[in-house]
Amino acid sequence: MELKKQQEPLSVKQQIENLKALNLTIEDEAAAMNFLNDVSYFRFVKAYSLGLKPKNGSYYDGATFEQLMELYRFNSKFRQLLFPLIERVEINLRCRIANYFCCTYGVLGYKDSKNFADKAYHTAFLQDIHAEIIRNKNTPFMKNFLNNYKNGDVPFYALVEILSFGTLSKFYKNMKNPDKKQVASTYGIGYTYFESWIESIAYVRNLCAHYSRLYNAKLTKTPKLYHQDSKEGAANNRIFGVLCCLKHLFVGDRHWARFLDNMEMLFEKYTYVDLNTMGFTKNWRELLTLSTPRTA
Repeated sequence: MELKKQQEPLSVKQQIENLKALNLTIEDEAAAMNFLNDVSYFRFVKAYSLGLKPKNGSYYDGATFEQLMELYRFNSKFRQLLFPLIERVEINLRCRIANYFCCTYGVLGYKDSKNFADKAYHTAFLQDIHAEIIRNKNTPFMKNFLNNYKNGDVPFYALVEILSFGTLSKFYKNMKNPDKKQVASTYGIGYTYFESWIESIAYVRNLCAHYSRLYNAKLTKTPKLYHQDSKEGAANNRIFGVLCCLKHLFVGDRHWARFLDNMEMLFEKYTYVDLNTMGFTKNWRELLTLSTPRTA
């Protein structure tokens, strides 16, 4: 099979002409050119044309550049709403895992493979944290442990502060099942569910951090949903499924209620947004508000 050649670059004006040739209506070309001077054509068109045109085809009649801009701006605002919630989960989880693990196995217990389920997985983890220590060696608290403590060892309660959410998720995944159960129980959640939740939330966190698309996106790291959530129509490969999991982590928390209010206002502002593409059910507000019993 002959490989394709790289496409020649297009000026912003050529990008506009190309979109018009693909049947996209552009009501204000000057505004569109200003937008494409700020947001790359590739990031914008490739991601937000989904559902508005077939692959490698022209736009459906009635599709407009302004609709694409609305989807882009909605995604940006939605991501900005969601990211602080995930940050709260991440910081809280660092604390609870570190507190439990240090008290159970000691502050250097993370170095011993006997404290984990899979030795090979643990070896890979040690390689990851070695790289993180080198990368952060000039931060004040890391310099303190490296230079002033025996063998330059870093206690886990400090080490956990430089781990990515993804590495923290992997750490939890390799804990022994009784240990996973103890940590998950502090949230009132079964550990088999909790393990899949934090892996998926960490994945969504990275999407947010890299300004990626949550709108109309199929997630590759999917959480295991509670039966009552899936029974109501929540799908685990869409962002709404992850919100169903977050709901259980924020039961009774005012930040969650504020998030729902702000999200609803966002939906009202961006009327072209199709909530179905994000997995939202018709009764999404009720489903995300209701504090249902945590049962499988």
